[in-house]
This record gives sequence, C-alpha cells and structure tokens, in this order.
Amino acid sequence: MSKLYLVPTPIGNLEDITFRALTVLKEVDYILAEDTRTSGKLLKHFDISTPMQSHHMHNEHKTVENIVKRIQAGETFALISDAGTPAISDPGFLLTRACIQNGVEVECLPGATAFVPALVNSGLPNDKFVFEGFLPVKKGRQTRLKLLAEESRTMIFYESPHKLLKTLTNFAEYFGEERQVSVSRELTKMFEETKRGSVKEVLSYYTEKPAKGEIVIIVDGKK
Repeated sequence: MSKLYLVPTPIGNLEDITFRALTVLKEVDYILAEDTRTSGKLLKHFDISTPMQSHHMHNEHKTVENIVKRIQAGETFALISDAGTPAISDPGFLLTRACIQNGVEVECLPGATAFVPALVNSGLPNDKFVFEGFLPVKKGRQTRLKLLAEESRTMIFYESPHKLLKTLTNFAEYFGEERQVSVSRELTKMFEETKRGSVKEVLSYYTEKPAKGEIVIIVDGKK
C-alpha cells in the first residue's frame, strides 16, 4: 500500500542504520532527501539505487501538495534528512501533517537521533525533559531564555559550533554560572566528546578549546 515512510539515518557512524531502514530505502519508489549530495554518499555506501528527489526547508512548502497527490495515486516515498530522524529540527513536519490531513498513511521507523544519547549520557535527570532545539538567533531569544530560566525539567538544545560560546554565555546570564550542563559533540564519530560541569566550567573549557562538529547541550532544570 502506498504511504510515506519517515526513515532515520545515521548521525555519524554508518553502522547505526537499521536493517529495516535499508529495506525500506531499497523498496520505495522514491526517496525525498534534504540534500541529495549528502544522502547520495549514504545510499552509495549501502548500494541503494532508488531515485532521489530534493525536499528541504526552502522548497517543502511548494512540493508537499504534489507529493501527497503522488502517494494517493499509488507511489511510495521515504523521507530522510541529512542525519537523524526527519522532522526533528529538520524538514518533515509539513509533509507529515499534509499526509495525515489527506488520509495518507505515514509510518515512522525508529532509529538514530542526536538528543537521546546526549541526554542519557549527560548524567542529568531524564525522567522529565523538554526539547528546545535551536534557540532563536535574534528576535525572541531573550524572551525565550527568560521563560526557560524557570523551567524545572531538563532542557535539550541543538547548537552550531560557532554559536556555542554565545549560547553558554547566555545560559550563565539567565540560568546562573553554577547551573549544570553537558555538551556533547560529534556523537557516534571518531572525535566524539562529552563535557560535563557547571556553565562556568564548560564555558571556560570551550573558550580555550573551540568546539567543532554538531552539538547537543543538555541543561539541568531549575531546582
């Protein structure tokens, strides 16, 4: 039966892809990829020749309606992002919602996502947590930080390496220098690293040793 599959892809180590994900990617009619060049390397590694189409944040508003119609007409699609689970700080939500609204079946496979290992490995409470993704770059950033300063649950953020120091500085200002944090970068890759401690300690560490790679920040909630 025609449907949309949401397929997680490795966030670094290619061995983290599941057998089921490989089967789906081989059997669907088309693969929707955030960046066909990046996904092309993954597909080539696993000898997958399924045709790809571009589906990213800049064109998804224009392509969603046509994809839904094609699935309704009998085609089957798999959506992948550059790394991790689609729609988690990546394209995927708009297409998933449109499919559901139009009676198209959607199936999400379990698999790699960056924040779960970062959270579990942080040593901070994980019975209750809130995923914040990327903070606003400018507009709304201060307002968001003021609200989160009162959050009692563990908080999860994504950040780019060149903005890490700014974000940690913001945390020191709004949450306090002694708030406990854990910064994980390059998860599942050769130079994977997790640095834990107070905001002050972690900020000092990355001031002296600039971070590289994709970053997940785990922040303890207000006590």
